[in-house]
Amino acid sequence: MNIQHYSFYQYMRSLPDNNALQEGLLIKAYRLMLTAKCLYRLYDNRRRSCPYVHATARGHEAIQVAAGLLLTEKDYLSPYYRDDALLLGAGFSAKELIAQLLAKATDPFSGGRTYYSHPASTKAGLPKIIHQSSATGMQAIPATGIAHGFKLQELLGLKVHDQQQPIVLCSMGDGAMTEGEVSEALQAAVLYELPIIYLVQDNNWSLSATAEETRAMNAYEYTAGFKGLLRKSIDGSDFKLAYNTLKEVISYTREQRKPALIHARVPLLGHHTSGIRKEWYRPMEEFAASNAKDPTARLVRELLAYGIDQWQLSEMTEEVQEEVNRYFDECLSAPDPDVTTATTHVFKESAAPIEKEKERTPLDAPKLFMVEAGKKAIKEILEEHPESIYYGQDVGERLGGVFRETHNLGAAIDQRRIFNTAIQEAYIVGSSIGMSAVGLKPIIEIQFGDYIWPGVNQLATEMAKSSYLSNGQYPVQVLIRIPVGAYGNGGPYHSASIESTLLSIPGIKVVYPSNAADLKGLLKTAFEDPNPVVVLEHKALYWGKADATAYARSAEPSADFRVPLGKARLVVEANNEAIENGESIAVITYGMGVHWALKAEEQFKGQLSILDLRSLQPLDYDAIEQQIKIHSKAIMLTEEPAQHSYVESLAGRFTQSCFQYLDAPIQVLGAEYVPAIPLNKQLEAAVLPSTEKLSIRITELLVD
Repeated sequence: MNIQHYSFYQYMRSLPDNNALQEGLLIKAYRLMLTAKCLYRLYDNRRRSCPYVHATARGHEAIQVAAGLLLTEKDYLSPYYRDDALLLGAGFSAKELIAQLLAKATDPFSGGRTYYSHPASTKAGLPKIIHQSSATGMQAIPATGIAHGFKLQELLGLKVHDQQQPIVLCSMGDGAMTEGEVSEALQAAVLYELPIIYLVQDNNWSLSATAEETRAMNAYEYTAGFKGLLRKSIDGSDFKLAYNTLKEVISYTREQRKPALIHARVPLLGHHTSGIRKEWYRPMEEFAASNAKDPTARLVRELLAYGIDQWQLSEMTEEVQEEVNRYFDECLSAPDPDVTTATTHVFKESAAPIEKEKERTPLDAPKLFMVEAGKKAIKEILEEHPESIYYGQDVGERLGGVFRETHNLGAAIDQRRIFNTAIQEAYIVGSSIGMSAVGLKPIIEIQFGDYIWPGVNQLATEMAKSSYLSNGQYPVQVLIRIPVGAYGNGGPYHSASIESTLLSIPGIKVVYPSNAADLKGLLKTAFEDPNPVVVLEHKALYWGKADATAYARSAEPSADFRVPLGKARLVVEANNEAIENGESIAVITYGMGVHWALKAEEQFKGQLSILDLRSLQPLDYDAIEQQIKIHSKAIMLTEEPAQHSYVESLAGRFTQSCFQYLDAPIQVLGAEYVPAIPLNKQLEAAVLPSTEKLSIRITELLVD
């Protein structure tokens, strides 16, 4: 029976239930499983032509093919690195998989940028797949974010699906279930009743460690406490059982919009990866026991019992092997990626807004504290963009944020769009990836910069790499607000400055306003940028309670005001006489540093030019270089520990590029190199930079 692959799902849907496992389905499944098996053998036999590490589905084919065949073009699939049979079942061709294996320009998933079976796809007619990393279990949160996005769209009436509602299938190995981030995903799935299925393939191995060594229970047992999660545990090497179970569970999740988990027991018949071969760590008797559970051989027995002739199966084997051999040879001769594209798709291009001074300070506009300006910006965004949502810890209507930065916004907009989350920084960050993929525009908040670290895994591993490793298919549009900085006796867990760590992660943008107008303008621009943008907001500037921070308050800009990313602002300019006499200095800073510099300028009238960077990535290199060339002396000021900081790296960079213009080395002033800001106020002052410390450095530099 010849069944066209792309219409196979529709064909099977048209069959009566009692015919759902007819000859056509079994043959179709066998051909796909056989293709996966032939790919494994081909890769192993031609190892010298496969220089890149890869893993295959060998032993997992039955459950994977069954899952792939039941997905529709409306669904999202989040596979893991062993899921090549699942991709075949979902409709991707063996040639597409081989092109990725060999890292060719024809790789449709990443353009040769990432490993085999790490898909990203927007291909018409097939399930959508966002960027997939190699980090075990990390896909669970972005995948759950997709389902969360579906639920919000349905709740808010943003998307009405005709006939079938979409679902998400998230596939992973049983070893991933020990990851804490998987627990966060499951918590969210049952709390919000999300339309997602977690397919857990349990082959009893986590690389070279067995289940007995690494976990106290399997996935089915572990998830018993997640109330509202439909659970099934099956023999995943039995194709008919796998297909029927998945069909039942998918129908449940699609119709009831609730989560489910399938624990599928499968043998691992191949290597962990091509780089870690099974014979290195698995005893021979274990091989024999696993081979006895070969799902492909099991389906052959089913087909023979069904009346299929052995010669037909042998003929199919030859045909499939010839096909994959031909594909492999074609891909070997395919072009490699153009090296000039190596730096493309780090970010999606965006239209650069223009900053207009008249919009920055409208006549008779009231002066706002920074926190008020932020609230105004978010309110205007939410009003203008019904697809925008805002979430994080304690940002809901009851409190409105620990700094009252969202107070009353829920009542003014829609409490369903501004909501609290659990204390789950990883979920807050990672879920926004999935929400962005389905068309929502999330604004997320991390309560304090000190607590970003559980979310950095998702930020660095998934979000920052998504556009680049999907070859531009999945840029992540998300605005991330993070209060940072010391604000008077905040102590070691509420005073951190974190910009250097964030700036070491390519693929995200980072801005840091010093005043209300810039905060509003940067929030608007960050929201509209099609990439991840982190807005760092200094807590001491929110309500103007810190000394000498009057500059933080400013007239409320108009709703159209935008601050371009990568554009610094010259706050104070030294006079010409001081410049001509060599008695001027450029102070290059951002955030609280602007206020320390402004206070110091009162002592050195006309001698300082103060450049507020505002945007740290992208950075206004031209403005910095211009100031250094004008003054020949410069101090780079940061609140972070100076040693190993972003600012220290800039000083080194500009010392090289501006060396011939310098009268002295570029100075760096920052906090002392300590792991945290101490609680005692005298100790805090001893550690942090200040106007006084800056003034001493200015005096020394002027004397030199």
